[in-house]
Amino acid sequence: MRTMYLAALAAAFTVVIPFAGGSAQTGTGTTPERSAIEQIVREYLLRNPEIIQEALAALQARQEAALKQRTRSAIIEHGEALRRHPASPVSGNPRGDVTVVEFFDYQCGYCKRSLKVVLDLLKTDRQVRIVWKEFPILGPVSGFAARAAMAAKQQDKYLRFHVGVMSLRGRLTEAAVMGVAKDIGLDVARLRRDMEDPAIDSYLEETANLARAIGVRGTPAFVIGETLVPGAVDGASLRKIIAEARSGG
Repeated sequence: MRTMYLAALAAAFTVVIPFAGGSAQTGTGTTPERSAIEQIVREYLLRNPEIIQEALAALQARQEAALKQRTRSAIIEHGEALRRHPASPVSGNPRGDVTVVEFFDYQCGYCKRSLKVVLDLLKTDRQVRIVWKEFPILGPVSGFAARAAMAAKQQDKYLRFHVGVMSLRGRLTEAAVMGVAKDIGLDVARLRRDMEDPAIDSYLEETANLARAIGVRGTPAFVIGETLVPGAVDGASLRKIIAEARSGG
């Protein structure tokens, strides 16, 4: 906030200084001239403090617009890796007209809350395609669960495993993760072997780099069309964003 305040104050100076004469504009004004200008600006701002608020609001709007454009450009640049990476698990309609990409961590409480929203979407929207992006950022157990999930994909039970682990309550442990694997009928011995595949670690590293490239800072995070939606989202908001993507908005 202090940085924004100083930027706004500087902007105010640029408005007033040009009226003080040519020497002040070029930075060659004498000390008395500059002191007089500073006093004028100070008195003006004290009488009209709303100018600072207006300048701050304008600065924030410009920064947000610039960030949004950078994010959109990054999403477009990395579109194939986001939506069509051959290793990424996919649910829903493989030929769906809108793809929803979710970055998540199995220890993220907000990701657990978002699970029902995404599953409801899969049931009610037959044209949506979900791409799951493992983004284990909350510790070693998160990484263990992510590797297990990618190995479960090799046995065609990714979504069942994903739902099972996301539905666990309490502290996540490796034993709990393997308990889910056993409960859904996975070959646990094969799962453990597949988890050691270097390709899984490479993919997870690639996904982490992708997340950073498009500005994902936490979980969950959704990419819909050319829009990044950080944080948990309710069903109505998710459907609205999907509708906008369908309409080209």
